[in-house]
Amino acid sequence: MEQRLTPATTASAKPTGFLARTPNRRIAWIALLVVVLDQVTKQIVHHFLHYGEEKVVVDGFFKFVDWGNTGAAWSLFRGNNGILAGIALVALLILFLTRHHFDSRTLLSQVAFGMICGGIVGNLIDRLWAGYVIDFIYFYVEQRSGAEMGFPAFNLADTAICTGVGLIFLITWRSEHRARTEVSSTAVK
Repeated sequence: MEQRLTPATTASAKPTGFLARTPNRRIAWIALLVVVLDQVTKQIVHHFLHYGEEKVVVDGFFKFVDWGNTGAAWSLFRGNNGILAGIALVALLILFLTRHHFDSRTLLSQVAFGMICGGIVGNLIDRLWAGYVIDFIYFYVEQRSGAEMGFPAFNLADTAICTGVGLIFLITWRSEHRARTEVSSTAVK
């Protein structure tokens, strides 16, 4: 028996394979975009700056640097690159296995998880290939004495992780706030 495709059957057919827009695929594409942008920007920095070199962009406030970090955020646990790479792998595995506990149905949640996973992978690539995380964005204030007081140098992967975590907090707060509002409004009736 031959099946005929009509406009009604083709319009209702869901795309399969590459074209399917599932939450997991969106998360993966966003993560891939973060990894690519992170690695490309780090290569650009390596092209224009040598390791340890700095290029002032706004005097007394912002400069590009080419610094390595074998620790975690704010150089905590410095010198433990291998252990931190292992922790990053475990964190990725845990995020993957527990993703169903979070609301990944919304685009904002998918963006948040994609940013976190992409940021972890971007820094993990640095740890495995360079032996340290490449940081290149540095904000600082120059004191009257000429000394610098700065925020720790960071990169796009760090920015993606922090932004993704911030979005998760916002999404969680918003959904809890919405649930409390619904409970209180039904209690009033």
